[in-house]
Amino acid sequence: MSTAPRPSHFVRSFERGLAVIRCFDADHPARTLSDVARACDLTRAAARRLLLTLTDLGYVHCDGRLFGLTPRVLELGYAYLAGLTLPQLAQPHLEQLVAEVKESSSLCVLDGDDVVYVARVPTRRIMSATITVGTRFPAPVTSVGRVMLADLPDDELDIRLARARPRPHTTRTLVTPEALRAELLRVRRQGYALVDQELEEGLRSVAAPVRDRGGAVVAGVNIAVHAGRTSVESVHRDLLPPLLAAVARIEADLRITDPGPVASPGTGTHRSSSSPRPPAPRD
Repeated sequence: MSTAPRPSHFVRSFERGLAVIRCFDADHPARTLSDVARACDLTRAAARRLLLTLTDLGYVHCDGRLFGLTPRVLELGYAYLAGLTLPQLAQPHLEQLVAEVKESSSLCVLDGDDVVYVARVPTRRIMSATITVGTRFPAPVTSVGRVMLADLPDDELDIRLARARPRPHTTRTLVTPEALRAELLRVRRQGYALVDQELEEGLRSVAAPVRDRGGAVVAGVNIAVHAGRTSVESVHRDLLPPLLAAVARIEADLRITDPGPVASPGTGTHRSSSSPRPPAPRD
């Protein structure tokens, strides 16, 4: 947790409780008391009080030694998702897109330095990664993250890249600020992003930004494919045009329902709605 000075209204115990919840993830679905204390930089006594409080509230369960989250934690995100019209607008278009290309597609928003999946239509093919609504990935190594980061003003982009420390998920992962900035500027020019096996070996993903009526990027839509089945050339030829068409349909619906330009969490700039969507050149 951050040690930076906090305003007088800040409730540090609440911050610590949220940190305890966030320390459980796909890699650590269950933790001991000592694990939680270490992960959250808490004393064992403080970690114990927080875990027992969360247990009393029904958000955490304990088998005597190991603690884990219960399905009730989904309530914490449901209010946000339930009030978000964009996933509801996008869902039928994602379904149409998946039916056309026979590959999985998702809608994501930018939340801090991560992308969060808010709508998803999978295919019947089994992917090695289990991705559901609520899944988070570091934005710099995902195609949806890059189309949203590319829309940020240069000064904000520089700040984010300076603090970003993407780990090398594969040998292809771009990890230096210089390499990432060059790629994001290319994404900005071409209007879409293609990430080739940077997040996971064998996984290719292409994404396009979703803009509100004011021109601000509020989300991204991707198509994920297995590299062994689909070449980079095929992604450009067969998947990118249907993806751009689906995004255009989502934006058309969004213009009807959106009262004005409102950026989603973590998004930055508002661009002119008169700016045309860049063409989709082939690399």
